[in-house]
Amino acid sequence: MRYRRANVAGATYFFTVNLADRQSSLLVDHIDALREALRRVRQVHPFGIDAMVVLPDHLHALWTLPLGDADFATRWMLIKAGFSRQIPATEFRSPSRVAKGERGIWQRRYWEHVIRDEEDFARHVEYIHFNPVKHGLVRQPVEWPYSSLHRYVRLGLVGAEWASDGRGEGRFGG
Repeated sequence: MRYRRANVAGATYFFTVNLADRQSSLLVDHIDALREALRRVRQVHPFGIDAMVVLPDHLHALWTLPLGDADFATRWMLIKAGFSRQIPATEFRSPSRVAKGERGIWQRRYWEHVIRDEEDFARHVEYIHFNPVKHGLVRQPVEWPYSSLHRYVRLGLVGAEWASDGRGEGRFGG
């Protein structure tokens, strides 16, 4: 059975992408490799990053694809492969992965959701920026270094104290 994905050209999508080893910290340990993989893919297959947070074992992203383009799957495949090529091969690989020539760094699947409206967009931005607090990595969202929240603060969209009361909802307009 083939997994069915939403394919809406030019849409904004929310993604959750996980490492295979959920105890790993590869994403933050090798943040520069992830940034480089993203940069290279965006040069060839442009897309906007509306919000993003990178945690030790997974990431959340909100992307807007160009008009007429719905191919986020290729972008994720290239980002995962580009990152993986920069990481030493020390991970466990199942016989299935070995047979397919795959690394064992990423989960094969990821979650995507098409953003429906401004309220849905705002809710997902908040979720992304509050996620490090939710996972107990920091007490305040602004303390997490691998978050687009810092860009939102620089642009004056929110203050540095956003969600400093431990709640991450209802702070962005929608």
